[in-house]
Amino acid sequence: MVLAALFSSSLLLVFGAAGLTVLFSRTVFSELDDRLSAVTESLLADVQLEDEGTLTLARRPTDPSYTRTLSGRYWQVSFAGAEDPITSRSMAGERLDLGSLADAALADPGARIIGRLEGPDGETLRAHVQALTFGEDGRWVLFAAAEDRAPADRDVVRFALIVAGFFLVFAVLLAISIAWQVRYGLAPVLRMGRAVASVRDGEEARITGEYPSELIPLAGELNGLLDHSREVVERARTHVGNLAHALKTPLTVLSNEARGAKGPLADMVERQTRAMSDQVAHHLRRARAAANARAIGARTPVGEVLDDLGRTLQKIYGREGKTLDWTCDDGIAFRGERQDLEDLAGNLMDNACKWAEREVTVSAVGLEAGQWRLIVEDDGPGLTEDQRQQALARGVRLDEQAPGTGLGLAIVSDLARAYDGVLELDVSDLGGLRAQLTLPGGRRGLPGAETAR
Repeated sequence: MVLAALFSSSLLLVFGAAGLTVLFSRTVFSELDDRLSAVTESLLADVQLEDEGTLTLARRPTDPSYTRTLSGRYWQVSFAGAEDPITSRSMAGERLDLGSLADAALADPGARIIGRLEGPDGETLRAHVQALTFGEDGRWVLFAAAEDRAPADRDVVRFALIVAGFFLVFAVLLAISIAWQVRYGLAPVLRMGRAVASVRDGEEARITGEYPSELIPLAGELNGLLDHSREVVERARTHVGNLAHALKTPLTVLSNEARGAKGPLADMVERQTRAMSDQVAHHLRRARAAANARAIGARTPVGEVLDDLGRTLQKIYGREGKTLDWTCDDGIAFRGERQDLEDLAGNLMDNACKWAEREVTVSAVGLEAGQWRLIVEDDGPGLTEDQRQQALARGVRLDEQAPGTGLGLAIVSDLARAYDGVLELDVSDLGGLRAQLTLPGGRRGLPGAETAR
């Protein structure tokens, strides 16, 4: 809107400045033409034809400019084709070469022909030429008055520069005014945009505030959309929970029966039911994460979750002589459900504590573009490049002696993708594994406390 208004206003200002310059130019040259017309009329009234057939003037124009040598103002009276015209003293003995202007005047007797001539001093003149007949033989007499047009041109250029400067200042003021008007006029829309961002970031549940009548229906529709989104997510959570409970009981029964029996068939059933339970838990977790990732308004302070996980894991692995240190930048929040953040961070931190020799460090830092990063490092044996790729494959166990299902890093990777995040594995500065998890959220929204142990 600002650019469109500035373009149209600038176009109008340019046309306005050009129009004023043209009008001023016409006014200046109109005054010049009036002076020249007055001179030619004076010459026509005072010319006389002597008995011997020569031309004389009963009275010459009284303007002093016509008596000052090469003053830029000249007049001339002569028979058509004659070589000895009557000229003003300012001509200094020179004569005006009327050329095509004389031909045009002779072709249209009595008409005033206006054009350009070259003056005796090389200047460009604006000239009036008129042809009339005198005497019984009807000889043609040419009356010419001319004036240097340079002063008039300078006046026009000076006026154009003044107008351009004035309109430039006016354009700047107009641009400021337009920007302010658009900003003021769109303030309710911008305020609604901030309200929508607050809902998206979890700071508000609904769009609230006073808006113009034109925006009230939009606010109502957006609130209705928010309610529908929450209803869809809640319905999805209910279905996921129902499915989990529906599958849990039969799998538990099969597992218990298999453990109570003996033989290869019982062992196979127990292994398969355990694998089925892991697979169901894995895919249900992914489905819930996908629903939560698309939900509007979900937001979890990262510092609180790291505090809870850190204290719990420190108690568990502290008995083995391992230390866990964690830090979190102030204000970082995860754009998702708390349970999913606990799964993401908990799996990485628990995995690091299992394999660490003595030390594990965890840090959460804010990034630009609405993201944040969780970095978990340990001083354990680490992984080779091939092992790091295999570790992200679901169900792969790199060490069968360690407890767990082999799903930890794969769960983190899948959950991260559900939230448009990414998990990267590398070599830690401590000598072990470095897990780097980038997720949406950043520093906007709810401030989380600076945490550290």
